[in-house]
Amino acid sequence: MALDRDLRGYYCDLHVHIGRTSEGQAVKISGSRDLTFANIAKEAAERKGIELIGIIDCHSPGVLQDIHTALDSGEMAEVPGGGIAYRGTTILTGSEIELREPGRKEFHVLAFMPDLAAMEDFSSWMSRHMRNVNLSSQRLYAPARELQEQITGRGGLLIPAHIFTPHKGLYGCAAERMADIFDLDGIAGVELGLSADSEMAGYLPELDRYSFLTNSDAHSLGKIGREYNVIDMAAPSFSELRLALAREEGRKVSANYGLNPRLGKYHRSYCGGCGSIIDEAAVTAERCPYCGSLKLVQGVFDRILGIAGREQPYVPADRPPYHYQVPLEFIPKLGKAKMNALLAAFGTEMNILHRAGEAELAVVAGAELAANIVKAHTGQLSLSAGGGGTYGKVVQPAKE
Repeated sequence: MALDRDLRGYYCDLHVHIGRTSEGQAVKISGSRDLTFANIAKEAAERKGIELIGIIDCHSPGVLQDIHTALDSGEMAEVPGGGIAYRGTTILTGSEIELREPGRKEFHVLAFMPDLAAMEDFSSWMSRHMRNVNLSSQRLYAPARELQEQITGRGGLLIPAHIFTPHKGLYGCAAERMADIFDLDGIAGVELGLSADSEMAGYLPELDRYSFLTNSDAHSLGKIGREYNVIDMAAPSFSELRLALAREEGRKVSANYGLNPRLGKYHRSYCGGCGSIIDEAAVTAERCPYCGSLKLVQGVFDRILGIAGREQPYVPADRPPYHYQVPLEFIPKLGKAKMNALLAAFGTEMNILHRAGEAELAVVAGAELAANIVKAHTGQLSLSAGGGGTYGKVVQPAKE
């Protein structure tokens, strides 16, 4: 067992999509064309400061070829414990998969493999149960329990993705209890999604046992790191992540950094009739309180209250703090020129958010922007609620 002094916190974002292969083949149709394997590695290491990044379209044969090209060139290398190293960043090979159980709606899960050979074998298996294994987030025509066995049997990690969103979240649209779909002992952790936080998840007792992850679900390079985790490990690798999710040998998720749920685009219920985001204390009616329409899309907060197993949320003592953080791109008046100046001065976005003081920021960006960056990092900016697929907004800096 490693001593605590051998561990440190690493910045980790474990949900980033591939838009295209290096040859231009589409992988995530809705993803940016410049989201290639090589570009993600470069963005994470050089601009974002993300030290462990999960690329969740590595099952695609075209992406696997790009990985081999990077390894063969010597630009990247497989690391002990599992993962692929690029400069100071380790890449985990993962896959996002769509499932649909009989009588239920579809939902997404993440699968991470311990090494490249396991991912190639997993891709081969999926190709026999999937119409187009080249694409991201494709439907797997096999039972959820069979997929779970295939992942864990290869030494992989199964993590239900953005679990509360009405768009393909397990709790959001497919089930009221995860035990109705999976063997709970074969779940490594859960991803909360952009519209929920740890306290909201605390309404569901079956989640008490799991580590929570806050990830970006990035569809463009700029979105990498909009949500992330600090994970205490001896090194950034697959085997260390496994220990951290299980909270073993001193490893653990020590902090979640995410959007205030009010900024999430599915946080509150939305009326398709009048276009209103229903930002009331709770929404229990089937009709819109503003126009009477039945065209309601239930938001994350309202769904959680509807399936809650407790009247009040419970946060276990070993649950890490959830820090509300507004991404730098949301901050008013922080344009490209100022952002580039900050990066030139401090190196990465993680340095800007975590290591630069307000006085240092002010020298580069001015006092007002520096104050807003600090407020963004500490959850002190005023927000309007998101819903119906529209993100919430920063409306004004909070008054002193």
